[in-house]
Amino acid sequence: MFMRRTILAAATAAVALAGLAGTALAADPSWKKDVPVIRIGILGGENDADRLARYDGFQKLLETTFNVEVKLFPATDYAGVMQGMAAGQLDLAEFGASGYAGLWLDCKCVEPLVVPKEDDGSTGYYSVLFVKSSSPYQKLEDLKGKSLAFADPNSTSGYLIPNFQLKDQGYDPAAFFGSTAFSGGHEQGVVAVMKGQYDAGVTWISGQGDPAQGYSRGALRSMVDKKMLDMKDLRIVWQSTLIPNGPWATRTALPEAFRKDMLDFLSKLPTEHPDIYEAVEKGAGSGYAPVKHDFFEGIIKMRETEATQRRS
Repeated sequence: MFMRRTILAAATAAVALAGLAGTALAADPSWKKDVPVIRIGILGGENDADRLARYDGFQKLLETTFNVEVKLFPATDYAGVMQGMAAGQLDLAEFGASGYAGLWLDCKCVEPLVVPKEDDGSTGYYSVLFVKSSSPYQKLEDLKGKSLAFADPNSTSGYLIPNFQLKDQGYDPAAFFGSTAFSGGHEQGVVAVMKGQYDAGVTWISGQGDPAQGYSRGALRSMVDKKMLDMKDLRIVWQSTLIPNGPWATRTALPEAFRKDMLDFLSKLPTEHPDIYEAVEKGAGSGYAPVKHDFFEGIIKMRETEATQRRS
């Protein structure tokens, strides 16, 4: 019996060592000389500790999959990641559609890989304008002359879309609200409204799933999951039309083999590592869909129009 246990133990150890050796001796990717370290930019909108925690599993999985060091770079705002990509200091990041559009207009140096799919397979989400549920504001019209917190000037749902669509509907934020400002991010904006620093704010939701849980995905869902928010404490008074989900994107200057490997890695992530997928995507969904640049043409035109209006 002792000999049998010894043999079994030795066999188990041998298998484990073989697995470790296989990992250590795995062939390096062909692009490793060009990308010795994968530098990932993380958009602002929540505190650094929470962002790094959400990306921890993603970072480790990339390192073990490709035998390459991975570094995370959380930016204080959206512009930080956009500038890092344009300067060649970042290799991979997940953008909002407006951030991607702004970066592409700035440098033509970025290529989209995939966008998240919602539970029903759609590839879009919504901007919402919200107030505290204890406030007297029941509808958008009640907010005339009140204060509004946008999230970030490069946020799609936190600025570009609500600014355009509200204006188109006859509620030009610059004239309708008493004041507007940027809170610094989605999470910061929700906190500021809950604390009474602003009368209303804008953020994003998937529009699917249980509203009491912050829907299936989005800034509100992330805050509910972190016990920072009870959905009973806010009321949504306006919702946009469907917005294209933002892409995971990489720099066009990087090797094509790197792009293909990142596309394959991301495509498998939702089914093979759903916990990591849900962490980086702030909730559940149905995976990723490959995407091309033309998916964002409408948002790019909005950014161009906004830039023209600012200059005039």
